[in-house]
Amino acid sequence: MKKSKIKIKVWLCIFITVCFIALYGVFVYRFPQRNITWGVNFSQMQAENLKLDWRKVYLAILEDLGVKNIKLLTQWDWVEGQRGDYYFNDIDWQVRQAEIHNAKIIYVVGMKTGRWPECHVPSWADTISKQDQQDVLLEYITRVVQRYKDSPAIIAWQAENEPLFHFGKCPWYDKEFLKKEVALIKQLDPSRPVIVSDTGDQSLWVDATKIGDILGITMYRKVWVHVTDDFGFYLTYPYPPNFYGIKARIAEALSGKKVIVVEYQAEPWNSEVFYNVPLEEQEKSMNFEQFKLNIAFAKRTGIEQYYLWGGEWWYWLKETQNKPEIWNESRGLFGAGD
Repeated sequence: MKKSKIKIKVWLCIFITVCFIALYGVFVYRFPQRNITWGVNFSQMQAENLKLDWRKVYLAILEDLGVKNIKLLTQWDWVEGQRGDYYFNDIDWQVRQAEIHNAKIIYVVGMKTGRWPECHVPSWADTISKQDQQDVLLEYITRVVQRYKDSPAIIAWQAENEPLFHFGKCPWYDKEFLKKEVALIKQLDPSRPVIVSDTGDQSLWVDATKIGDILGITMYRKVWVHVTDDFGFYLTYPYPPNFYGIKARIAEALSGKKVIVVEYQAEPWNSEVFYNVPLEEQEKSMNFEQFKLNIAFAKRTGIEQYYLWGGEWWYWLKETQNKPEIWNESRGLFGAGD
């Protein structure tokens, strides 16, 4: 009886100690600040949604901001609007400009590649079976990788965007098919790593880490939470910087794979796509002060590579709203302000 009580006390002490260490690590310990490699996501579709000349936006990101790391979002439905008829002219130009400006690209390829509605299935593929959709998607991926694998600007491929996270308007989610996509890309281009991304806030990252060569996480700080059609609210995620840093260290230690942030909030998240709401409403979730807070937050996570999400919006603010503050502030991140 006494031995049982002793064992209970020992396990209780161990449990309390583990909890204390965990709480200390998350809420008290601070990772030393390190130099961060900053990049930007770019979407031609998003620039056009903001009624901008997407080429001017892209060149301004490369030349005025001095960005050297771009995550390039491309849409299957834009490239293959007709089955078997591929339109690569615009992407050719984007890749070529990156080469000219000595910029490096993470190329996102697949069905779910980011920007609402997240999944970009061509209309001609809407009515075919899931198996047929997957077959033609693999054909599309093959065309893309074969076309751009010889470009010195491409440093990595990203297979889909948060492919295991059920967000957006998507016909299906399929972990086994994701493995096929990654295997195909690696077969076509063995020299470059394949990134698989996952939500930074709502996942333990286990499956994404196993499937890809690099884990890319997404990270948001202030978002609109949709409760009902008539009710929602803005939420600032309560997680401290160490929440992400410790998760990243654990994932890297267990898998031996690098963790980077491939999508970091630097634009609004509103009750609907932000370009359909007034600027006053947009700025409830992202403004100049929030931008600076997000940058400071990133520096305390201990994660060393971030791709900011929102460059098209910064340009829109500067060019159409006479609000250049975020654009000018970001110039310093990329070296253009030195």
